[in-house]
Amino acid sequence: MDQGRVNPQFKLEDQGIEGLAAVSYNLLEPDLISAALAAGEGTLGDGGTFLVTTGKFTGRSPKDKHVVRTPSVADHIWWDNNAEMSVDGFEALHADMLEHMKGGRYHVQDLYAGADPALRLDVRVVTELAWHGLFIRHLLRRPERSELDSFAPDFTIINCPSFKADPARHGCRSETVIALNFEAKLILIAGTEYAGENKKSVFTLLNYLLPEKGVMPMHCSANHAEGNPVDTAVFFGLSGTGKTTLSADPKRVLIGDDEHGWSDRGTFNFEGGCYAKTINLSAEAEPEIYGTCSKFGTVIENMVFDPETKALDFEDDSLTANMRCAYPLDYIDNASATGLGGHPKNVIMLTCDAFGVLPPIARLTPAQAMYHFLSGFTSKVAGTERGVTEPEPTFSTCFGAPFMPRRPEAYGNLLRDKIAKHGATCWLVNTGWTGGAYGTGSRMPIKATRALLTAALDGSLNEATFRKDPNFGFEVPVTVPGVDAGLLDPRSTWGDKAAYDAAAEKLVGMFSENFAQYVPFIDDDVKAAAIG
Repeated sequence: MDQGRVNPQFKLEDQGIEGLAAVSYNLLEPDLISAALAAGEGTLGDGGTFLVTTGKFTGRSPKDKHVVRTPSVADHIWWDNNAEMSVDGFEALHADMLEHMKGGRYHVQDLYAGADPALRLDVRVVTELAWHGLFIRHLLRRPERSELDSFAPDFTIINCPSFKADPARHGCRSETVIALNFEAKLILIAGTEYAGENKKSVFTLLNYLLPEKGVMPMHCSANHAEGNPVDTAVFFGLSGTGKTTLSADPKRVLIGDDEHGWSDRGTFNFEGGCYAKTINLSAEAEPEIYGTCSKFGTVIENMVFDPETKALDFEDDSLTANMRCAYPLDYIDNASATGLGGHPKNVIMLTCDAFGVLPPIARLTPAQAMYHFLSGFTSKVAGTERGVTEPEPTFSTCFGAPFMPRRPEAYGNLLRDKIAKHGATCWLVNTGWTGGAYGTGSRMPIKATRALLTAALDGSLNEATFRKDPNFGFEVPVTVPGVDAGLLDPRSTWGDKAAYDAAAEKLVGMFSENFAQYVPFIDDDVKAAAIG
């Protein structure tokens, strides 16, 4: 039995997906929530939110992501970073999933990625769970209802959590699998209920397709000045570094919180919603995001709540520290209606330094910006990936290695060229620890980070007096109005200065060792910006 609005020439059976008991096409939020509740997938929360847990998978499974080695992509994939799957293994996986799906109820959402109409990618998402349909409806962009009558996807995602992959038969690592076949224009996801795999698969797809068009795909949030899209800022960073929090500035227009492109026309959001971490969220510190947690249709993922009142516990991380909420972008009052901005005037690279060594903000030369972009230093924070229970220092090139199908230099060169062409100012911002490493020091005060960013974005920080950092060579402001001057010198915040020096020396060594892999592929100015 079919339900909903769809192109009659492009139903699931036209894609070889047959024998299903029922299919819903492009249901709106109320019907998706009703379907999820009827299937026992979760609980209706305060304000009409949908409360759900994802079982043992409360974060992404990057080691279970595979790219199918087809002739057209074999020479373009960064195989050191992407596990390969054979064509035969993928075809067996596809056939076995389709057989498993027979007799089941599935939900289709026809959506698109990319706010720039010239670069839009139409995506069909087929989900076993109704709430996954609700989630991806928030996170991707929603066509006009009339467009659905002729919608034909460029790519299709099939997500079936109840299917368990067979490593021996399918050529994967475990029962969980995310397999991308660029040639077949098909992505298969199985063995995990974590909804984030849906959106990150689309991001990986765009990271492969867009560089060929001269477009820089970015794991970043973005905003622009009120009434002035030309004054755009982008915020690079891995999950947990503050992309969502810091871009949701009530004084600026939010373009998006996680994934964007930089084309010859400017900045554009890939998505139509936000996927924000909610641990320790408060109405005082982050009122915009906090407010979405009681709005109709917001997906509340892996949060503890009172069974009677449905009140959310923002401090209880017993399910996971990676508790999240997913909501459409227009739930943020000052969100952009178009998802478009100008060429970035400021490029901010966010890092969560668990060593407590880096200053809260530093100004980078273009060469230093490429160096830090390729390095992608941060700390994996608890819960973002399975098995991470406390901050873990890591280097994730381009601030998003798990989503990068191509070699890092492809993205680094694009970024360098666009920074040079459009004259962007680049900043490194540490949202991690100060006064000591994780376990000894404390997390960087968010009010100080916001004050520093405000000064950077309004241009006043460029007028400050700067010192050259002895360890990393970048420029650090000496004083900034409204910010404790001691905070700007991380060494001064440590009680044991010798311990700071040892930690700094260790971190410099880590940077140098990691960056050695890129030296054969970069220009001399970036080599000169390297530390160590």
